Amino acid sequence: MEMAEPFHCDFSHHIFMGHLGNHMLNAADFHSRDRGFGMDFLNSIKKTWVLSRLAIEMDEMPCQYEKFYVETWVESAMRYFTQRNFRVVSEDGNRVYGYGRSIWAMIDTESRQPTNIFDIDNGAIVNWVEKDKENPMSKLTRVQMDDKAELVRTIDTYYNDVDINGHINSVKYIEHVLDLFPIAWYKEHPLKRFDIAYVAEAHQGDRLRFYQEQDADDALAFKIRIMKSASDGSEEVETCRSRVKFV
Repeated sequence: MEMAEPFHCDFSHHIFMGHLGNHMLNAADFHSRDRGFGMDFLNSIKKTWVLSRLAIEMDEMPCQYEKFYVETWVESAMRYFTQRNFRVVSEDGNRVYGYGRSIWAMIDTESRQPTNIFDIDNGAIVNWVEKDKENPMSKLTRVQMDDKAELVRTIDTYYNDVDINGHINSVKYIEHVLDLFPIAWYKEHPLKRFDIAYVAEAHQGDRLRFYQEQDADDALAFKIRIMKSASDGSEEVETCRSRVKFV
């Protein structure tokens, strides 16, 4: 069971989307760990999970001090990727706050290349696939953008941006995108859905450049490019794309 702790809530007294994302990623780790393919075991054989795509769609956010559960299950498993779902429900189970969808890749920690998920425990992950469990939110789709997107912000990255895999934390990207909007915007536009797709790794010291454009569905799309540190030159490389839908 989780709780919307007061210092993890915003001005509206509801949990930050970033903190909810952390609860989902922790649920994924605990779920996989209990079934023999968690991060601690994978690290011992020089492998790890990396998040490839994540979408969170909420009807409402848990309020300050509210207790809730984050349920998670594996929808499918392929050679290099697995699809994992989430459901956020109230303590009594009578209220569904929202859902999440995600895609994960297993990589070799030395080569940083994808590795065969079915090599782990003779493919035992298939025993935990739940194809028939319902997730009503729409499927993950590509964030379409063109070259006309406007540069809206450039930021540096520091110690607190880096996760246990040594690259910029998946949730930090979410927080940085949502920081592009002022509080006044959120007072009038509740956040409905956040999609993000990770393309390449960024590391501490890389500079992140945020490009924004509006799509045909009145959502806002962003692509984040790495502005490498001086020692690596100045070439921009795309690291992820996201799409934000407000009510």
